[in-house]
Amino acid sequence: MTINGGISFWYATTGSPVEGTTPQPPRAPLTTDTAADVAIVGGGYTGLWTAYYLKRAAPHLHVTVLEQKFCGYGASGRNGGWLYNGIAGRDRYAALHGHAAAQRLQQAMNDTVTEVVDVAAKEGIDADIHRGGVLEVARTPAQLSRLRAFHAAELSFGETDRELYDATATRDRIAVSDAVGSSWTPHGARIHPLKLLRGLAAACERLGVVIHESTPVTEIAPRRAVTPYGTVRARYVLRCTEGFTASLKGHKRTWLPMNSSMIVTAPLPPSVWQQLNWTDAPLLGDMAHAYMYAQRTADDRIAIGGRGVPYRFGSRTDNDGRTQPATIASLTALLTAFFPVLTGTEITHAWSGVLGVPRDWCATVTLDPATGLGWAGGYVGSGVATANLAARTLRNLVLDEPTPLTTLPWVHHRVRPWEPEPLRWLGVHALYAAYRAADHRESTTHTPATTPLARLANRVSGRS
Repeated sequence: MTINGGISFWYATTGSPVEGTTPQPPRAPLTTDTAADVAIVGGGYTGLWTAYYLKRAAPHLHVTVLEQKFCGYGASGRNGGWLYNGIAGRDRYAALHGHAAAQRLQQAMNDTVTEVVDVAAKEGIDADIHRGGVLEVARTPAQLSRLRAFHAAELSFGETDRELYDATATRDRIAVSDAVGSSWTPHGARIHPLKLLRGLAAACERLGVVIHESTPVTEIAPRRAVTPYGTVRARYVLRCTEGFTASLKGHKRTWLPMNSSMIVTAPLPPSVWQQLNWTDAPLLGDMAHAYMYAQRTADDRIAIGGRGVPYRFGSRTDNDGRTQPATIASLTALLTAFFPVLTGTEITHAWSGVLGVPRDWCATVTLDPATGLGWAGGYVGSGVATANLAARTLRNLVLDEPTPLTTLPWVHHRVRPWEPEPLRWLGVHALYAAYRAADHRESTTHTPATTPLARLANRVSGRS
């Protein structure tokens, strides 16, 4: 039987606050008005990395983290475990600020993968990290055309250690059915996302960061974060809420909470892994418009994700990770399309989560010294590593320390809000219907060119 929800599979392996099986008791909520130097709203990767780096750089600072449920409840505890060098909006930043500026941003992301691995080792965090890189495959002629263009673009942004494979070399890395080519980068690692999150939270507390769980912030204003239990007054208030940003007063249309869903198989025996040829455990993605992402877990399962129902009306979020049966079925079909040998394999867990999507699909980091308000996010699904780079950048902005990070082109980027309902709901669902239709057409007609429908969807959505 498939366990649906329970936040995510990662909680099933480490203990869940919902079930009262966590290795440590819940952190106490805020109980009264208080003060801090820096108040951070959100106990996910962005908030905790920011707290960590601030306390490392300036131990005297009083840093308080406010989390509405418990640390890791959002995307940080539900993602696919992809620690890799992708960043949302790079091409747009190249257009706005020049190729060299975007190239610096990409190099910073390449370095961030190593930074996270190194800090995990330094802090004694066992997050099942394996640096196998990322293999992105093409399974149709149109996908192969996009793959080659993607590979060339990555090289142009300085990723000279990336490798391009034909169909045979791709099967030598992972035996994906119908694969016609792939591109591999070493700048990626498999992680257990919740183990990383919990280790990071513990590291923060060792440094003296105060974390209040079960403390929803209802309003962020200059120099204060308002909760039902008291107000935290601080010189800086940093919004690190990603896909849950729409729940804050005045932010309903700031970032769209896009849904992503995952399933995970039962552990697979060595004989199956030999058939799949998935030995070095690279992360696996594809070049479809409605793309997928997968990893070989430390306990020899396949965790695979993609879009199900992409968006809920009114920017609503899910109930503790529960996802639709149709989404489970479609992800199972995707798994067996990639690996027919897995037909009939047990799916043990399924879950969903939301990620933050700005209207122009560009991740950003911002701090306004005049008001003390700052934020980071809009990672569009690439947040495991990007959150770390954003946190180090926020640290430098808060401490007023100009560095190469504070001059990266995503710093202080502004974007217009999303359309009001029902236009927002109609637009997102039409967008992904177009992408699914484009993928179907490309797989059935074997056209070598991206379909006009997908190109139009990219323009309308703001992705290109």
